[in-house]
Amino acid sequence: MPKRRKIHTADFKAKVALAALKELKTASQLASQFKLHPTQIHQWKRIAQEGLPELFERGACKRQSDEAQAREDELYQEIGKLKMELEWLKKKSAGLD
Repeated sequence: MPKRRKIHTADFKAKVALAALKELKTASQLASQFKLHPTQIHQWKRIAQEGLPELFERGACKRQSDEAQAREDELYQEIGKLKMELEWLKKKSAGLD
């Protein structure tokens, strides 16, 4: 019977990566502590290091969300305008019958 792969939660991965980033213990020591292979710890550490700068780019994310919100507001205004025009046309066309 084949051995099933372990699926680790994001919280566990973050905990291991944070411990690796602190560099208080070697990868081998962390591997024995968390019952992982040292290569896996190195991969999660690298992923954490590459992803950290994105956490501090909130200005870019905020600008994108502000632009999206402005576009959404603009579209809702257009919908309201079109609904008003449709109601006006319905009233006018009812009088022609």
